[in-house]
Amino acid sequence: MSLLDDPVARWTELDLGVAGRVLDVVRAPDPVLSTPTSAVDPTSPEVVQLAADLVATMRVSPGCVGLAAPQVGVSSMVFCVDVSQHPKVRDHHGTFVLVNAEVVSSSRNEKGREGCMSVPDLTGDVKRASRLVVTGHLPGTGERVEVEANAFEARALQHEIDHCAGLLFLDRVAGAHAVYARQTYL
Repeated sequence: MSLLDDPVARWTELDLGVAGRVLDVVRAPDPVLSTPTSAVDPTSPEVVQLAADLVATMRVSPGCVGLAAPQVGVSSMVFCVDVSQHPKVRDHHGTFVLVNAEVVSSSRNEKGREGCMSVPDLTGDVKRASRLVVTGHLPGTGERVEVEANAFEARALQHEIDHCAGLLFLDRVAGAHAVYARQTYL
């Protein structure tokens, strides 16, 4: 499939028709981060506004490649991803938001370092699939889409889907030996 035929790659936040607001990011151990979310109507005005807010908040957060609704205190199955500027990226779909996303298939587990805006002081090694197929709905139109992702984008998708399931990357690390203090670069 070429990117011109891919509705996820063609999607932009302009498709939402509303301006995003920058929201505060909640931090662990806020209970919203450990509560599984429920499916929502991808066409509802509240979900469309939330999608725009997630993208706006991600854009002003340095190094952020994804943000899920629980991270802004909303228990909804919505997240945004954009790995296009990350140095580890190979293929990507640009910026997109998925609603009610679920993993259809996955393969090739690899260990990689992850961090999270809701756990700002730590990073950890997490084993995740490097090839992934996810289905979900685009906010606004509600169009059902399928995303085939690999490498770093696949990792980001799994990280955000975990947030919607009430899990943090700390729930996926192999043990305390795989958790590290976050490095700060000037």
